[in-house]
Amino acid sequence: MKLLMSLLCLWLGAFSYSHAQIPNEKPIRIIVPFSNGGPTDVVARVLGPKLSSILKRPVVIENKVGATGGIGALFVAKSIPDGDTLLLGTSSIMAASPSLTLNLPYDPVTDFSPISMVATIENILVVNPSLPVKNIKELVAYAKENPGKLTYASSGIGSTYHLGAELFSSQTGIQWVHVPYKGAAPAIQDVLAGHVQVMFDNVSSAIPNIKAERLKPLGVASLKRYPTLPDVPTIAEQGVPGYETTIWLGLFAPANTPQPIITQLNKAVREAVNSSEYKDKLEFLAMQPVVSSPQELARLLKADTAKWAKVVKDAGIKPE
Repeated sequence: MKLLMSLLCLWLGAFSYSHAQIPNEKPIRIIVPFSNGGPTDVVARVLGPKLSSILKRPVVIENKVGATGGIGALFVAKSIPDGDTLLLGTSSIMAASPSLTLNLPYDPVTDFSPISMVATIENILVVNPSLPVKNIKELVAYAKENPGKLTYASSGIGSTYHLGAELFSSQTGIQWVHVPYKGAAPAIQDVLAGHVQVMFDNVSSAIPNIKAERLKPLGVASLKRYPTLPDVPTIAEQGVPGYETTIWLGLFAPANTPQPIITQLNKAVREAVNSSEYKDKLEFLAMQPVVSSPQELARLLKADTAKWAKVVKDAGIKPE
């Protein structure tokens, strides 16, 4: 009888593990590798309460800042793979950093288990209104007529805006001058002042200046038009086929997290992101709610890593 009971307990244990439910006595920590109040942090604080409600356990947001997101990513990579510690990663630290950082202390592919995308932040190419161009074709023509005279601002060397401009340059064959800044705010201020002519900016921060006619939008850097700016065509549909520099945000667990936990988290994220509350809040923030399977996020990471590696190499950007 004792032997039968022991076997039954072992069978039940194996069954419960194969249908694992994330234990609810401990909080889930979502690590944001950037400072409080930034776009990634805001998304985490919208997502967290929804996941908490769905999973019936606390969800805590922690900011671990430094090394351009590397400190937070490394912390999660080295965490126990039990579903308790997750990373809200971005395309910059997961796909671009491997080509921009010497001796990156984590591997975005082998050190993490993808869960799902949660949002995208669309970029847009804007110019100072004094620049005599109305669309992408005219911008390219102007740049070719004035080689090396057109200037573009970015939030820093290796930033999404810098890489987006270099990708645009390689696909259109134009030559322009990069003016890097320490952050997006001073960069856009100089574009507004006319000291620099062009910049790739994210839609959420660009919209107020576009509506006030302080900036002129030429093209959205995604493959679909942005709902809030339906009259602004994409760069791709203006003669630069396939051009895209969308910033994506995705949830990752440490590598070797059991598949049942990944599946449960993916299901919870899908429910959270598809909720009207999450969608409404992201729409207010000019961001797009997006979900995916773990496999789709893994494919996106692989494709973007190769894409940015080529841009960095072709542009002669030296890893630091």
